[in-house]
Amino acid sequence: MAKRDYYEILGVEKSADEGAIKKAYRKLAMQYHPDKNPDNKEAEEKFKEASEAYEILFDKEKRQLYDQYGHAGIENQFGAGGFSWENFSHRGDFNDIFGDGFSSIFEGLFGGGFGGSRSSGRSSNRGEDLQIELSLSLKEIATGTEKTIKIGTKEACDKCNGTGSADGQVESCAQCRGTGQVRQVRQSLFGQMQTVSECPSCRGEGKIIKTKCSKCYGEGRMGKVKEISVKIPSGVEENQYIRLRGQGNMGPRGGTRGDILVLIHEKQDDLFERNGNDIMIEYPISLSQAVLGDDILVPTLTGKVKMKVPAGTQSGRLFRLKGQGIQGLNTYSKGDEIVKVILVTPTKINKEETELYTKLREFDSKRELKPGRGFFSKLRDYFS
Repeated sequence: MAKRDYYEILGVEKSADEGAIKKAYRKLAMQYHPDKNPDNKEAEEKFKEASEAYEILFDKEKRQLYDQYGHAGIENQFGAGGFSWENFSHRGDFNDIFGDGFSSIFEGLFGGGFGGSRSSGRSSNRGEDLQIELSLSLKEIATGTEKTIKIGTKEACDKCNGTGSADGQVESCAQCRGTGQVRQVRQSLFGQMQTVSECPSCRGEGKIIKTKCSKCYGEGRMGKVKEISVKIPSGVEENQYIRLRGQGNMGPRGGTRGDILVLIHEKQDDLFERNGNDIMIEYPISLSQAVLGDDILVPTLTGKVKMKVPAGTQSGRLFRLKGQGIQGLNTYSKGDEIVKVILVTPTKINKEETELYTKLREFDSKRELKPGRGFFSKLRDYFS
């Protein structure tokens, strides 16, 4: 079944700002929250659907991808099973959205069901996300490529095997009894509600280290440089991100890994200018080629192709080479190459050429030349 439009799910316009998106999500979350709709699978799905829409539309980069490519542009943001609670990166917004006390009641919503116990947590020792910048040529963007990059990350300490303990002894936290969480009962908009928060003694890890490792000082990780392979799909654009899940920093004391965000930069090309998935190039032609016509060899991203210039071609005329552009992101279709021919006027001519142009001027004087629409007007018409 086709996925619904995220803007439609939240009931907002495509021009909606962050405030409107947050307000719309709050309204739906209040309406379909599982604690207000116990054992209601339909409400559960609507709550999850609204949270997925909020995850995409409230994030500037994800929203840009969605606006440009639809669901295909953000499909790699989630795992193979689609959106899950682990993908929701806005739990820190809950107090701002719903007021104090709501951040904890969302734990485990999309992992182990709505009605049972909340998640066992221990998310505080997740490793940090890292960001690197990658500059790509237009040819690499056109077909996709794979890059090997060196990056500094935090890996498990080789002395304590990532435990952070000098003697390998790790004790269960007495306050939370190893769960990493403490439970409290408080009043909310829905009445009395049990909430779960991070244990302050062990910081949500559920364990206490008495004797810290002398090499990593109890952190359980050390800085290292490693090589990573990055697969770049065709059609990526300036300032888009590629997320490498689970390749960032190792979390403290055996915690889960963060991600690596690869920020794409597009190198300026010497010949071509990009317009979406189309590319544009200016090609010089002589007066004789413009008047009499000719076959010319035009550079493309994959080599040269023959293009016919018909007799009487005007300077600035646009020609389209089908399929010679950039392969689109998450699609098999390719853009085109737009060739703008430019008539080159010689600045230095010999005696014989002067005589020929003088004779040509006699013919030109018999023609009436009138002003017309400019190039940019024609260009707008060409792409409209």
